[in-house]
Amino acid sequence: MTALLEIEDLTAAYGQIRALHGVDLTVGEGQVVALLGPNGAGKTTTLRSICGMVRASGRIAFRGRNLLGLATEKVTRLGIAHVPEGRGTFSGLTVTENLKLGAYGRHDPEVRRDIDRWFEIFPRLADRRDQTAGSLSGGEQQMLAVARALLSRPALLLLDEPSLGLAPLVVREVFEVLARIRAEEGTGMLLVEQNAALALELADAAYVLAAGRTVLSGPAAEIRAEDSVRRSYLGQ
Repeated sequence: MTALLEIEDLTAAYGQIRALHGVDLTVGEGQVVALLGPNGAGKTTTLRSICGMVRASGRIAFRGRNLLGLATEKVTRLGIAHVPEGRGTFSGLTVTENLKLGAYGRHDPEVRRDIDRWFEIFPRLADRRDQTAGSLSGGEQQMLAVARALLSRPALLLLDEPSLGLAPLVVREVFEVLARIRAEEGTGMLLVEQNAALALELADAAYVLAAGRTVLSGPAAEIRAEDSVRRSYLGQ
């Protein structure tokens, strides 16, 4: 499989505090990869390093191009979209306005068609297109954050805890949509998720971090089946 994202010996720090001590992972074209581990393992920092939000060293290559040192806006233009923990929607803007912001920088005539496409996939958003994002439920805000990120037509979608704070039925709905996006759009995904069982259901491969290092990797089905892995690294 052709590599979409390659990370080798990634280190990162917040000031003098080192958060990553050597992370290695690969995401193939159209592949979903779960990034798992306990709180504080470095999962969110890994996503932020890819986006240029954290001082990092090592190697981060997207379709062979080095990302280290690039500004976040440049990373986005290369084809990477980030859905951060907490969703990050613009609460005072309408659903439609949020989606249009996701297409910022695009000047093609298909933006309108893409917005309609995501309204089809997320019918709840279509029903609330003129409401402000701040008036939506948590699940609807998560759907909006994902749809807005996809308006940039990314090759790689970074998702940080998409199930956080959502009811179980809504979580299942969000993950069903992510599976549809992968199947229909061929979008690669790097998924940080505390609900390891659900993440491993969706993922093709998984990496487990502990104390800022990659400690385990393999096909998602194998990691899901290994009881000792769940007890040692995932707390399950």
